[in-house]
Amino acid sequence: MELIWLGLSCFRIRGREAAILTDPFPKTGGLSMGRPAADIVTVSCAHPDHSYVGGVSGSPLVIWGPGEYESAGILITGIATNSAKGRGKDGKNTAYVIELEGMRVCHLGRLAQVPSAEQAETMSNVDLLLVPIGGQGGLDAATAAETVSLLEPRMIVPMHYAMPGSDLKLDGVDRFLREMGASPSELQPRLTVTHATLPAESEIVLLDHTAPRKTPK
Repeated sequence: MELIWLGLSCFRIRGREAAILTDPFPKTGGLSMGRPAADIVTVSCAHPDHSYVGGVSGSPLVIWGPGEYESAGILITGIATNSAKGRGKDGKNTAYVIELEGMRVCHLGRLAQVPSAEQAETMSNVDLLLVPIGGQGGLDAATAAETVSLLEPRMIVPMHYAMPGSDLKLDGVDRFLREMGASPSELQPRLTVTHATLPAESEIVLLDHTAPRKTPK
């Protein structure tokens, strides 16, 4: 499985059978996801920075909301959560557990509160956790660290935080690293992982959203 960060909460997850895109966003705050192709798109909430499906090329299956889904041998479970400071439709968030190639990937979307015991049970045994850390409607550094401690993933990839080239008012990654007791590491252009190469101890991976991208065919 290959994971590439396109910015904010948008990742392209490439498996053997399909490509999944999470939370597509329009050009905003100096960021652009380009025009990626995907077979499946997951949308966590109605906020424009998480739901720009029109920016995805191809004719993907769009998954928006809680439930159980299957496509191309990939199992996806949507878990209803809340997005703080939002009301009505915009106040609802869906976290997704994506099962592919023997691994469980959890994308928390615009989650703004530490998961409840019931929600955490559904997200249990996660190998890779994609977690917002920058605040401003999503988890901040402290609540993100608490969520990581609750879910105990094998690998943690922070998302939705301040990066060079963006003027969005988000916290930087340093606060989260301090909460986790971790040191800054070199940004990686992509993450390639299999079940056999998962680390024995929990590990934080920082991805570079500006790395060159290749659109999957």
